[in-house]
This record gives sequence, structure tokens and C-alpha cells, in this order.
Amino acid sequence: MSTSNGHELERLQREVFALTEVAKTLTSPHNLPELLRAALDKLAQVFEPAELGMVMLWDESSGLFRAEAAFGFDFEALREMGMRAGESISGKVYDAGTWSLLTTPHQVAEMMADMRPANRAVMARALGTDTLPHCTLAVPLKVGDRKFGVLILHTLNRSAKFTEHDVPFVETVADLIALAIDRLRLEEESAAIRDAQQVDQLRSEVMATLSHELRTPLAAIKGYATALLIDDEVEWPQEKRREFLGLIDAECDNLQSMIGEILDSSLIDVGQLVIEPQPVRLQYIAREAAEEMQHRTDIHHIVVDIPSSFPIVDADPRRIKQVIRNILDNAMKYSPNGGLVMISGQVRPMDVVVSISDQGVGISPEDLIPLFEKYFRVKSPTGYHVPGTGLGLPVARGIVEAHGGRIWAESKVGQGTTLSFSLPRAGLSYDANVKE
Repeated sequence: MSTSNGHELERLQREVFALTEVAKTLTSPHNLPELLRAALDKLAQVFEPAELGMVMLWDESSGLFRAEAAFGFDFEALREMGMRAGESISGKVYDAGTWSLLTTPHQVAEMMADMRPANRAVMARALGTDTLPHCTLAVPLKVGDRKFGVLILHTLNRSAKFTEHDVPFVETVADLIALAIDRLRLEEESAAIRDAQQVDQLRSEVMATLSHELRTPLAAIKGYATALLIDDEVEWPQEKRREFLGLIDAECDNLQSMIGEILDSSLIDVGQLVIEPQPVRLQYIAREAAEEMQHRTDIHHIVVDIPSSFPIVDADPRRIKQVIRNILDNAMKYSPNGGLVMISGQVRPMDVVVSISDQGVGISPEDLIPLFEKYFRVKSPTGYHVPGTGLGLPVARGIVEAHGGRIWAESKVGQGTTLSFSLPRAGLSYDANVKE
């Protein structure tokens, strides 16, 4: 294996380990300040370039950014800092809603040029020096359109710098932190109307499930990466190395999909899911989704039976494709022996219906009622474990309902399941067809 491939695998292994540690920390039953401090402590231990770091959260009541957790600083001094909207790195990155990488002291100084003198004095006390950081990577903490603050990492003395290769990793850490903030704030808002004991029990069950499912792809990635790094003991042939790298890539996609489902579920919970409708042909979207999912299986045969004359509807193509993928994924998981998976369409006077049928194990009548509830998992009659977060179908329901449609299931144990969703025909496309 080449030296560059070895270094890349070592970096990947470090990042996977870091994400595992941060994720485990953020699912522990602590309050927000404790969670953030613990998460930053873990990040400081495993992310070598970062000498300093802080989480700055926006405080609506004071209209200021406040340091909620930090490492490498005198935190008691840092707590005196209050950044205004748009001020310095925190304010600019928060307003822009995207990451910022500053690779030279000049760029850092330029971004911090408008910091008020009082805050600059606090920063110097917290750092123990007037010297500004040499390199900075700042990433917003947000879930959809909801922004909470900024994660800022600095190098001060080391020659190592952050690079654009570090950005996806730090963005994922920021997503996990933002998700934890969102979860805790939602729990605080609902605490007045929910029994505290029930909340703790639900949180423990949900976090245990999510932690288990997130660890599965992480463990696979770590295993394959470790195997490839053992050059002295095993000389892997090129074909085997490519196979391992392909499996690592697939598990990274799996992990990304799980995190996406968690974030989408949070958006749906707070009514922040954005739908951008446009005229679409559902048969084309269904075929694209079918082709993508077919690449993931050799034992299922996915067929699209939607005629070319199917009416155009107004819908968000990306989100509807996500609905079809989620349902197909569910159909494949609960068809362990493979078989035919059929996507069909039906036109009704006021709406259109897309149905996806499988030849799987089926769903019992008592499981059909909570099928679309968050984290609900259908019990497999054969007892095998079905991977996933339990959010695919709830997210699909949220998307369909945001379009004004509905989703439902019909099933017989041992014979298979049909999941269907409707989309209204009302809209600009329907009006145009009527006029013609």
C-alpha cells in the first residue's frame, strides 16, 4: 500500500474513533453545559490539530453570543465575553450559516478586526497572551433553518494547520452537537406537559437504539481500516484492498444516511421541513430511486410500473425521491429472501397514488397501527435483526403530509406488504391540464 493511502486510512480511522467518542458523549444523560464540555474534551483528545476550541451559543434574551464550553482557554475568563450579532468570527459564521477556514494569522486578524475592545481584553485573559490564533476553523451549529451557535477551533503555537480535508469531519461533529442541543431544548419545552420519568425512559431507549445503530457502521469502518493498516503482517492484494475501501465507502454512506434521517426527523418535529414544489413526473423519480436502490441488492428485482401518461404533479422531487427510497429500503430489509419489489401508480380524481409492494415477511395487524411512529420497529417473525434508526417511515410520512398527502400500509404476514402514499393533483400543473 502506498504511503499516501496509509496516511489517508490512518486519518479516516482517527476521525471514525473521534465521531464514536463524541456521539457516545452526546447521548449521555447530562444537561447541556455538561454535554458540551464533555464533547469538547473528547474532541481535544482525538483531533490533534486543535489546540483551542469553544462553543459559542446565541442567547435570545441578551442578544449576545456566550461561551458555553471550551478547551485550552481559561473558561471562567471566557464566560465574561459577550459577542454581538455579526461581531468577529462567531457572528459572521453564524450569519452566513456556513463554515469558514482561516489558514493564516492575517486572515484570523481580519475576521476578528471588529471585535469590541472589552471582548478583545477578555480573549487575551482567557488565552493568557495577546497573540491571536494562527489558524481557525469555525462551523455553524444548526439543524435545518434553526441555528444555535458556532463551534470554533484554533491552532495557536503548532505548525499544523486545519485544511479543507478536516471540514467534513468537523461539520459532522457540529451536526451531532446541534442535534443534541435541539433534542435537549425540545425536551425542556415539553417538560411542563410530560412526566419526567417517562421522558427519561424514552430518551434512554431512543439513545440506546441510535447509539447501537450508529456504532454498527462505525465498527465496520474501523475494522476494515485497521485490517488495511496492518502492512507488516498481511500483504493484501490490490483487489482485496479495493474491496475493503469499497466497503468502507458504503458504510460511510450508511452512516451519513442515518445522521440525515435523525436531522430530518428533528426538522419535522419543529415544523421546519422545507418543501420546494415544482412540476414533476413521478415515473421518472421512481425509476431514478429504483436504479439507485437496485445497486444495493443482488437478491431483489425492483420494477417500476408507472405509465408514461401518468399526470404531472407539483411536488419537491428531492423529497419525494427520499420517500420512495425510504419505502424501498424498508421493503428490502423485510424481504430477507429477496424477490420482486413493484412500484406502481394509480390516478384518482383528486390525487395520485404511488404504491410499493414486496414479497417479504409481512406485518402483523397490531404492528400496522404504530408503523409510522418514530423509532417503532416491526418485530421480525424470523427473529433476525433489521438495521436502521426506525426513522425512515416516520420521515416519509412527514414529507408526504407536508405535501398535503397521506401514507398508509396494507400487509399479510408471510405474503408481503404494500406501502402507498398519495399526492394531491391540485396546483399549477393540474390547473394547466384542466384548461387544456
